[in-house]
Amino acid sequence: MLSVLVLIHELGHFLMARLFKMRVEEFGIGIPPRAKKLFTHKGTLFSLNWLPIGGFVKLYGEDMDDPSQASSPEAFFNKPIWQRAGVLVAGVTMNFLLGVFAFGVVYTVLGIPTKTDKVIVVDVGKGTPAETAGIKIGSEIKKITFGNEEIVFVGVDGFIKAVEPLKGKTIDITTLVKDGTEEVVEIVPRLDPPQGQGALGVALSNIEMKMYPIWQRPFRGIVVGMEEAWSWGKEIASSMGTLIWGILTGKGVPKDVSGPIGIYQVSKQVYSVGWIAVIQFMAILSINLAILNIMPFPALDGGRVFFLFVEKIIGKKYKNRIEGYVHTVGMIFLIGLMVLVTVRDVIHLIRP
Repeated sequence: MLSVLVLIHELGHFLMARLFKMRVEEFGIGIPPRAKKLFTHKGTLFSLNWLPIGGFVKLYGEDMDDPSQASSPEAFFNKPIWQRAGVLVAGVTMNFLLGVFAFGVVYTVLGIPTKTDKVIVVDVGKGTPAETAGIKIGSEIKKITFGNEEIVFVGVDGFIKAVEPLKGKTIDITTLVKDGTEEVVEIVPRLDPPQGQGALGVALSNIEMKMYPIWQRPFRGIVVGMEEAWSWGKEIASSMGTLIWGILTGKGVPKDVSGPIGIYQVSKQVYSVGWIAVIQFMAILSINLAILNIMPFPALDGGRVFFLFVEKIIGKKYKNRIEGYVHTVGMIFLIGLMVLVTVRDVIHLIRP
């Protein structure tokens, strides 16, 4: 899965470079050392490499100490800043679009999340009044009855407000279960529920997975996918900020950060759920990869874009030797961070 995401990322760089008539020396599948030269097309060598983790694109004209590259109109360095920036952000854009598309596929199959006035039970806590009464996950709460009086409510907020004055009293709740039948359960809302739980011990939602006509679902799915991708993007960006702040302040790496081994462990759980869950997980990883790469950190695409801004500010091109040193230091830091997180993941496997 990670290999596919990285290849899609590199494909974005490749296609944008070709669009701006930059020469691409090599498109590598996997990470060197090289295992085999596959073929050459329009001056680009397509290669297969021994480490099957993603891939890479080698652009002509990134080494300006080479006189032949420095004078070539096909060289990356000799293209306008906006074209070079376009090539650098193309990989991030491809990952974000892949995430949107994958979320769109998920919602096309499962239905489109639609806000309603319904009160739907999405979870039932262990040892709660709801579990004791037999309220089922996925059922819809239709009616509250206290004595001979029906308590009217609208939506989740209305239901919660209706239950509040009935704490400690025996009430009847009518639910519509998935097979279309109604069930009436007797329940006593708790007067003093544990922190984080409500009086009944249920998690409620007003979102219904609505099955629109099949021809509408892909388009609606893409729209919802964009919203989902944007939401995940903000969440991931916030987590990245927390990660960096923790490192700078000496607090260390947060516990919820994982490397390849941790991702593999989560992947195993996702695969056991089914292919829809796999696609959704791939979408989240793709958005994660996009956010990570756009950060203005050395060795990442965002770091390289930052140097383009420096070039724009000073108003002239500069030899890229210093930039190369900065990116090398950044790469060493990132590799060290990955090793640190991986070691911690291994320790968690040994001592869960």
